[in-house]
This record gives sequence, C-alpha cells and structure tokens, in this order.
Amino acid sequence: MRSSGGAFDTGCALLETVLSGSMRRELIADLSSEATLGASLQRLRAGMRANVLSGGGRHIALERIVNAYDRDTRQEGFHVLNDWDGRADRVSDDSIAVDVLGYIDRMRGGDAADPAVVAILIDYYLFNILALFSLRVWDDGDPDENLDRIAQLLRMLQNTGGSGQLFVSDAETLILIATSHFEIQERGYDQLLARVRELSAAHQLNIALGHAASMGSHLRFGFEATYGRDTIVMRDDNVADYPWLCYALDVVVAAYARMRASGVSGPDRERVVEALLNGLSADARAFVGEAPPALSRLRTDLARFQDAFLACKADLLNEFESYRPIDRRFSPLSFFFNFSHNVLKGTVVDALLRGEPWRLTFNDLLTSLPGTEDTSEAKTLLASTLMTYARLNPDRIRGQLMPVIVYDPQAGRQAFGTTMRRLRE
Repeated sequence: MRSSGGAFDTGCALLETVLSGSMRRELIADLSSEATLGASLQRLRAGMRANVLSGGGRHIALERIVNAYDRDTRQEGFHVLNDWDGRADRVSDDSIAVDVLGYIDRMRGGDAADPAVVAILIDYYLFNILALFSLRVWDDGDPDENLDRIAQLLRMLQNTGGSGQLFVSDAETLILIATSHFEIQERGYDQLLARVRELSAAHQLNIALGHAASMGSHLRFGFEATYGRDTIVMRDDNVADYPWLCYALDVVVAAYARMRASGVSGPDRERVVEALLNGLSADARAFVGEAPPALSRLRTDLARFQDAFLACKADLLNEFESYRPIDRRFSPLSFFFNFSHNVLKGTVVDALLRGEPWRLTFNDLLTSLPGTEDTSEAKTLLASTLMTYARLNPDRIRGQLMPVIVYDPQAGRQAFGTTMRRLRE
C-alpha cells in the first residue's frame, strides 16, 4: 500500500526539524524543570502518545504522518511501534517507547528530574519513528535515496545534539529492528524481501550483513530454548526467517567471492567472513546439505549460495578459524536472544536506570570486531548485563522459565565447533 505522494519527504522534513538545531536540548531542559522525574515523564508520555513534541517555543506535530505510516505498515503485516504482549496474547496498546517510559516511571518516578533520562527517552521515541519510516522508503520517490535520507536522520539522532545513546550503526539495521517483533501472522516478510531486492547492491549488503549475524543469534536461541534442540521443528516454525537468512547468506558470500577474487583484505572482508559464519551457525546443514522445506521457495538463491560457498570453501574454513571463541574476547557466537529489538530495548532500559547512555550499538553486539581489549570488555559487559536482566525477568518457554537473552562463552565454543563440523562434512 502506497501513501499519498510526497508524504515521505514531508515526514523526513518534520523529523529533521526536531533533530537539527537546539530543539531537543530545549525540550529536555523544559521537561527536566519539573520537581520529580515522574512529573517530567508524565508530560513526555502525553507527547509520545499524541506524537506531538513541543520545545523551545516550537510545536512539531508528527501524528498525521506517523499514524498513516503505522496504519499502512500494520496492513502489510508489521507492528513496528508496538510490541507483542505475551501475557495478554495480543499487541500492546501503548507503543514500545511509552511502555519503556512507564517502566522507568515505576522504578524511578520519585527521583529528582534527570535530564539524561529524559534525553534518552526522547531519542528512543524518535528512533522507533525512524524504524517505522525505514519500511516506507518504497512508498514514493527513489527507495535508495529515501534510505540514504533515513541514514542522514539516524546520524543526526545519534550526534551530540541528543542523549549520546547509540542504537544502530546504519539505516539498514532499522529495517531489521522494525521487523523483529513477534507477529502472529507472518504475511509481510515475503513482500518486504521482494522490495529489499530492488535496493542498490550497497544497501542490500548492509541489510544482509545485519540479518545474517542477527538471525544466527536468534535461531541459535530458538534451537536451544524454544525448540528443545529439534532442528526439524525449528525449520517448520520459521518459514519466514529461513528465506531471509538464505537471501542474506547469498548476498554475503557473493561479496566475499568478489573480495577474494580482487585480493581485498582488511576490515571489510573480516566483517563479511564473520557475518557469514554467524549466519551459518544457526543451521549449517540447511544451507550446505539437502534443502529443508522452509527454503523450497528460494531454490535459486540457495543453489547460487552453495555454488559460491563451495568454490570458496577451503579459504572460508581457514578464515573462520579467526573467529573461534576464546577467553577474554567477546564473540557474537556466544550471544543468543529471542528478538533483536529486545536486545536494543534492554540496552536502553539499562541506560535509563543508570542515567547514562551506552556508547555501543546493537550492531556492535553482532561482531567481535575490531577486537581491541577495551571494546571487547565493553561488549561483554553489556551482553552480560542484558543476560542478568533476562534472568531476573524470564519468559515461560516449553513450560519452563528461561532468560531470552544469553551470553555464554561455552555455548559459543560449542556452536563454533558444531558449525565447523557440519561445514566439513
């Protein structure tokens, strides 16, 4: 469904007004003038629910474009702004940003007003609006140019004019976060994948890198927790995920083949190799062995992937060894979670409880690179912190209470070993 012409440009212009200049700082100062944090959050909650921001004498009404985009996107099968309430078995009434605000109000509402908390919440609200916009880049105009504009807005969101909280590394990951919710009907994923194939090669590679790495963690979690280590059940229950993972692996291995043929080395090649390993770790046999039914619709992609992988197999297996999990180095192979957006939400919640932003993006948790000691320690700390929260607030899965975010180096080593054995068969 396409919105009326020019809506995307109009919406981006409104967001640019909020993100540029001093408006966020003025809004933060105004809200933080209240006696308590709870009073600040009460005012902010009203603005978030109405999709209206006021600060510095300016009034930015986002409700028309946000409501239209939310309606269109729901009709296509995605609830970007609202999470699934597992206890009520339905989509939550409030948006994710408002839900998080409510939690912080309950935990810290009696504290003195805190500008850092207000700033992070405003940025998290705007981040979710950008995620919604990322699924509308095909509505009018050139999709690649529209995605580039979203990238510019993302950079403005994460610059020094806001809270300092980082969310994702690129605009393509917004698409991943926007679609990583539980959807009771998974009708939108095939249509979205067809649209993604219309994008430029550069945009597709960024999308593929993020999806390969994140789906590795997502499906490894499912294998261990949701499906009781039953690969067949996992494949049957993820008919939307497997085509996306196959697409991602196909794009990433093609990029590796080009780099290999051209003698390209360095960070770009390392990023590709690690993402390929992470994606294959979910279910290597599905992609290098006999194709499961979940991939029956993508036999062309799968065959192309297998041809390219086999041609590069010896070199890839050798390069994969660099990413064998070892002590004292963060490894995404040790990181398991149910949904990508929950990882990001947990990061934001921790920042709000501490009143201090994390200077790591969601993408940083999908890679061991650059591998410096300080960076590795920071990633391990964040992943372990998220696991602690998940253990304190477990979900009931297969009748058992389980954390939905796990960082386990031993499990990472096992995942690496299993994947390498499957690839060598």
